[in-house]
Amino acid sequence: MGASTTSYADPGLLAWLTDHEVEYEVHEHAEAMTARATAKAEGVDAHTFAKVVAVRLPDGGAAFAILETTDQLDLHKTARAFEVDAVRLLTEGEMAVITPHCEIGAAPAIGSLYGLAMVADHALRDDDAISFNAGSHRCSVRVERMAWERATGVAYADLAATADDRPAWSRS
Repeated sequence: MGASTTSYADPGLLAWLTDHEVEYEVHEHAEAMTARATAKAEGVDAHTFAKVVAVRLPDGGAAFAILETTDQLDLHKTARAFEVDAVRLLTEGEMAVITPHCEIGAAPAIGSLYGLAMVADHALRDDDAISFNAGSHRCSVRVERMAWERATGVAYADLAATADDRPAWSRS
């Protein structure tokens, strides 16, 4: 069930996946600082790489919004998904406190590792397998989406910003 541990993967993540019976593949790759670059370095379709966007809730808590790498987060839709009036993006300093064993921007798509609620965009349901960061910018894991879904209990909502390709003068 799982692959051998590497020096770059968060051992807590790998233990969580094993404990929750989620089979995984560990992929080491050249350092990549964005989700798109990580998908490319891993050699997977960017649509199957899940990126974590952490948000601050009005009560002071935090949560994870999970999107396809190719999408951008819509804060209004995300607030609705978490049933709050508004959310804001976490700062890098806030992320460091919440995910202390991860490099900034490399948190895995498992909110419960950090005691956080998590919602994923509907687009992630289209894929049989997904990849996400494994706590560093040099390592990712690939899992079956349904096993990840079962283990995390993730809820789905519309989180992605809608591209408006109309000319600026025609937008209201």
